[in-house]
Amino acid sequence: MAVKWLRSHLGPASITPVLVTNDEGNLRKALEDGVDACRMDEYLRVYSEHPELLDMMGSVSITDRKSEDSSWGGYPEYLSTVQVQAGLKASALVQGTLQIAPYNYLEGSISAVFPDGKEHRILVIGRNNMNRAIQGDRVAVQILPKAQWRKAPSAALVDEDEDAVPDVDKKSSEESASVVPDTANSASSTSGGDVPSGNARKRARITADSDKSAKLAVAGSATDSTPDPAHSAAAEFVNPADVGDDVDDGEPTGRVVGIIRRNWRPYCAFLDPNFTTKGARASSAPAIVSVLAMDRRIPKLKIRTRQADVLAGQRFVVAIDSWPKESRYPQGHFVRALGNAGDKATETEVLLLEHDVPFQPFTQNVRADLPSEGANWTLDLERDQIASGKRRDLRSLNICSIDPPGCTDIDDALHAFELPNGNFQVGVHIADVTNFVKPGTSMDVEAAYRSTTVYLVDRRIDMLPELLGTNLCSLRSDVDRLAFSCIWELDQDANIVDVVFHKSVIHSKASLTYEEAQNRIDNPAMVDPITKSIRSLNMLAKKLRKRRMDAGALTLSSPEVRFRLENDSQDPVDVEMKALKETNALVEEFMLLANISVARKIYQHFPDSAILRRHPEPPAQNFCNLQHALKPLGIELEVGSSLALAQSLDKAVLPSDPYFNNLLRILTTRCMMQAQYFCSGTHTPEEFRHYGLATDIYTHFTSPIRRYSDVMVHRLLHASIDREAGYGSVLTDKNKMTEQCDMLNHRHRMAQQAGRSSVELYTNLFFKGKTVEEPGYVTQILQNGFGVLIPSYGIEGVVYTTSKDADSSVPSALEYDQAAHELVSPKKDISIALFQRVRVILQVDNKPVSANVSSMRRKLSLRLIEPQVPGISVSPDELASLRATAATAQPTATEENRIVELVTKHPDKVQNV
Repeated sequence: MAVKWLRSHLGPASITPVLVTNDEGNLRKALEDGVDACRMDEYLRVYSEHPELLDMMGSVSITDRKSEDSSWGGYPEYLSTVQVQAGLKASALVQGTLQIAPYNYLEGSISAVFPDGKEHRILVIGRNNMNRAIQGDRVAVQILPKAQWRKAPSAALVDEDEDAVPDVDKKSSEESASVVPDTANSASSTSGGDVPSGNARKRARITADSDKSAKLAVAGSATDSTPDPAHSAAAEFVNPADVGDDVDDGEPTGRVVGIIRRNWRPYCAFLDPNFTTKGARASSAPAIVSVLAMDRRIPKLKIRTRQADVLAGQRFVVAIDSWPKESRYPQGHFVRALGNAGDKATETEVLLLEHDVPFQPFTQNVRADLPSEGANWTLDLERDQIASGKRRDLRSLNICSIDPPGCTDIDDALHAFELPNGNFQVGVHIADVTNFVKPGTSMDVEAAYRSTTVYLVDRRIDMLPELLGTNLCSLRSDVDRLAFSCIWELDQDANIVDVVFHKSVIHSKASLTYEEAQNRIDNPAMVDPITKSIRSLNMLAKKLRKRRMDAGALTLSSPEVRFRLENDSQDPVDVEMKALKETNALVEEFMLLANISVARKIYQHFPDSAILRRHPEPPAQNFCNLQHALKPLGIELEVGSSLALAQSLDKAVLPSDPYFNNLLRILTTRCMMQAQYFCSGTHTPEEFRHYGLATDIYTHFTSPIRRYSDVMVHRLLHASIDREAGYGSVLTDKNKMTEQCDMLNHRHRMAQQAGRSSVELYTNLFFKGKTVEEPGYVTQILQNGFGVLIPSYGIEGVVYTTSKDADSSVPSALEYDQAAHELVSPKKDISIALFQRVRVILQVDNKPVSANVSSMRRKLSLRLIEPQVPGISVSPDELASLRATAATAQPTATEENRIVELVTKHPDKVQNV
């Protein structure tokens, strides 16, 4: 009717309306009534100069059933929703979020709380056991028989082409994890689809453990022969209540039997350069192509596109439409192009999109919530409730901030002075963000959505507009700023005598770096009030720290790297490890004390809806490999409690290797569970405990400029000390609080990963064209390689012990020894073990980015120099050649470097390039 009406009114203007619909009934009726109508794809074909429009159409099946391998029966059917819910209720199934291993996209795991109240990890190995679940999906898992639990380590996949890695199509493929099929027979032969090139037939080789028992330990958990849970006797599977901490059983494995919630999102991807379109075709004819996500944890996708030639060598976004059980891979469609692979601006956008980081400019609605005075905002005694006494005036105190160099979003400041009774008044003052960010406003909604500020190597993506984050809320020196103050009276032993909380106004006397504050402590000639305050804080912080350590708090570690960037181009010109000073610990101790004090206060007033942070105790089996590797060194790692672990870490010292203890703490960190935000009404008080900090309750209060969790906690604290705060039900709705906690956990995790990916991007830029030799330590043993940490750069990578072009019939130079958890040579004269010192070459693939899959995912590669392992280590002749080349190489402005520089300095000229 609408089209008829438009036609009658627009006819005189010679405009013919057209009904565009994919509804077959509407289309038929329109044509019968004489209305011009067509399907969407027919309409878009008119715009032949824009083939991407047709590519954007989703929900188009591209499966050619005739091309499927007749020996493969597809993935198992999912259990029905009723069956899944019944299984979870009866504790026959467990649920969790599938997390895929970074080095092996065929290995996933979930963490779930079992009937014993402990959190356990369940491995899900192989595409068939993953059963069409992908990274981030919420899944229901059935635990496999103990005979199929894993007792051998993971394998790292050298390359990314799943067609060359036997999985769903070969029954015994993952029993041995070593068979490399003839991909010419296993590749899809869909009409207009992909044909593997010659290079694709030599790819993605996984080394197997020659020990048959190790192979069988990994078996079953990844084979197609595992019985369908819907038709199997329950006795064949393990009830979650029977999963304990017996390390001799191995790591529990399971299989996905249902999807509770999909986590599909747009994925940044590229065309597989090892495949070419089959046969000649018109440039605008659709072709089915393989697409590889930048995130190696995501399976290969199949899309139909008319612009394969254009997309070659580019980054672009795709979306998953479906994953039928008959299809080996998910099916999707093209969304939009991003730019050329290797372009620094493109790669940065990719990492932001891949880690779900909101980075668009703040909208006009958000900016409208900023103070109308803008940067000219000043303190108003009446408006800001100082005259009424609701906000305490603390501007006379000698308050200072201590932060990293260049910090502009200053969340916290401190003060301390001795009281007449010999005790100390100590104050932690936190930016009063909630004075400017009111609940329910556009700015609040946006901050809740972003949840955190994200720090990359070359930029910061703020949670709040810059006017607030780096100006009006930032506790800069020599200006009046609104704060939320936590003020204690501490005795000489740093025991809390009293604590009060106030909305306040402060006037910081100094904005110091950690180094500047440390110099004040160390310089006896400095006796000004700020320096005295810092010395008092340092004295008390040491006592607080000792008490925490005595209670079992852990001092863990992670390699941190900082790049020194060229001012104009922001290209990395140097890399250095972050050095920690005594003043780092000073600030940390009082931030922890404030967080704990605030947590107790808000839980007292909001027992069902307080936002807290918990850190579950890690299962004992998480430490097995670490404990095993320490035995030959005469070191015992006690893991019965956080205190026992902390004490054994303190004792774990090798006089011959000063770095050893730090390395052990890095590896211990990786055995930990992940800390999480939660709503107090969703867990028992016994589950509140923060294992790493050895405290029974904890929250985040001290960084509201960059964490939305702290904004929520500020509101809870304000309501706890002021009944007239007037937040209403926003602070007592347990369901909404839980939903926001889920978002906080997701964004926090993604921000951490985005930061690491940014370091990786700049690492690749820094090492491009360089050949660097460095000592390192073995940090992980895999079936076909080992992880190496380079302390001087804080960089970690994998040294593979099997070439991707190797003949699988030839024994590997190093094979996994299950009993020793080492890689050993066939003659047992060479071994690689955890903590072992090695020497490696660091290089970045310098081929054109479109040369192969590895180039498209340009990674830092490590090659072994010492110990000398024939077939794995760089030969002496090649090493001499590399050294000579490195010594004589002169910096050259390659075309790619020129483009990187141009993109950074003159983004408006990129199109001309």
